[in-house]
Amino acid sequence: MLRHPVARLFSREHPMTFKSAAQVPVLNHAASFGITFQEMTADHMPFLAEVYRSTREEEMARAGWDEDQKHAFISMQFLAQHQHYQTHYPDALWLIITRSGEAIGRLYLERWQSEHRIIDIALRPEDRGTGIGGAILRDLMDEASAAQKAVGIHVEKANPAMALYHRLGFVTIEDKGVYDLLRWSPGS
Repeated sequence: MLRHPVARLFSREHPMTFKSAAQVPVLNHAASFGITFQEMTADHMPFLAEVYRSTREEEMARAGWDEDQKHAFISMQFLAQHQHYQTHYPDALWLIITRSGEAIGRLYLERWQSEHRIIDIALRPEDRGTGIGGAILRDLMDEASAAQKAVGIHVEKANPAMALYHRLGFVTIEDKGVYDLLRWSPGS
């Protein structure tokens, strides 16, 4: 049996570490969609690589590369992102978003003293624009509000979800080049 190419990246040379020690967010809004969370494991890596690639398809279409080149690039970028997140967010929750038991996305969240930081949230293309992402965000906002904390996230300026964040009351607090740092505060 062939192993998925991304799974080969997570070997002895690139060990996986998962540090989800905090409580999983409570789902109220998202529960109406049948959404639950699972802790990420190494077995989820091929799925996560596919979700990651789906967020870069537009960019890949412009690259002029063949499929092998695209795959090599995405695998390298996914590994770099994963290692960066694991290094810079040591206390984060690494969650798989599931619907009716099927993996449909990822949520990486770290709770800080003054803010709950969404490190990453992404859904499969077929689950985008369905209300699921907004419901998860409202649940995270409710949790942060109860703790009297803000919610922050870096969002690519061209990300179609930017309109959703603005509708929910997130505001740009810093221009980070390709990304904007957005923040929502209770009572805003």
